[in-house]
Amino acid sequence: MKSQSNPQNPFIPQMRERLEPAPPVLPDVFEETAQTILSKNESPDLPFRWSLNPYRGCFHACAYCYARPTHEYWGFGSGTDFETKLVAKMNASDKLQETFSKPTWAGELVVFSGNTDPYQPLEAKLELTRACLKICAAYNNPVGIITKSALVLRDVDLLQELQSRAWIKVYFSICFASDDMARKVEPQAPSITKRFDTMAQLAKAGIPTAISIAPVIPGLNEQDIPVILKRAREAGAQQASYMLLRLNDNVEPVFLERMAHHFPDRIQKIVSQLQSMRQGKLGEKAFHQRHSGVGQTWTIIEQLFDIAYRKQGFPDIPDVPVPDTFCRPGPVQLPLFR
Repeated sequence: MKSQSNPQNPFIPQMRERLEPAPPVLPDVFEETAQTILSKNESPDLPFRWSLNPYRGCFHACAYCYARPTHEYWGFGSGTDFETKLVAKMNASDKLQETFSKPTWAGELVVFSGNTDPYQPLEAKLELTRACLKICAAYNNPVGIITKSALVLRDVDLLQELQSRAWIKVYFSICFASDDMARKVEPQAPSITKRFDTMAQLAKAGIPTAISIAPVIPGLNEQDIPVILKRAREAGAQQASYMLLRLNDNVEPVFLERMAHHFPDRIQKIVSQLQSMRQGKLGEKAFHQRHSGVGQTWTIIEQLFDIAYRKQGFPDIPDVPVPDTFCRPGPVQLPLFR
């Protein structure tokens, strides 16, 4: 349990000031009947157009999560509310099948989930992600997965089916080399050791994997990049990417509050270095600028990644189109996935 702590929601004009310390909070789960399930990304700096988020909010509680402000649209806070007020889209697979059945859907990469982890602990009970993957497998629709969770191993049968009939790649978000360091910043996410072990098991099962060092937090984890890449390559990762921390909107007060608590001796260095890479700011929303920085320190980080990437023998794989494998199943096959 943790004390409630949320920045002021910009969509709610009222503000409540507590006269006593905030009470402890426990997770609440809200069920939602979604009107649509695929989100269309208009961002020109993202390599995919469609994402699927079975859940709103994320129990992993990563201090830096860029998705925190999206919780404010629903009347929640972007602090502890984001990790304790969890919303489950109970009809996710039905809406996905409805979408795939429309003549307008011709088949395209769908990324799980782009906003919150599709394999957060709630998935172990509700299996919304698994139900959606079954639909993707039935329609031979290509899938990308971004996760920190070992729970993805539960669905290795579906991943292998997608690999043989369509396209699949699992991206692991790992931005620390130390379990202890990660626990302070990602308090409820699986350990770094567990993530690398999960990556190795998927690779052994024939599932393509990649690693995303996101975010790079200057003054805190940039020195981990060579070790992360080495461990990822040993675990079978085929690709690697990285992006700079961005503290947009109310992500900033949440992140700074938690880092000041865990790293009082580093917080000023983190802030000053990030400002030097963000031209005096802590956040960045501009396309083609939000994922990277400027200046000498950022250039050194870029060189550090490039050298370590080549040293570990990551293949120089050009960007190739995701194959067009989409195919609507016949009437006999569909009931198998209901």
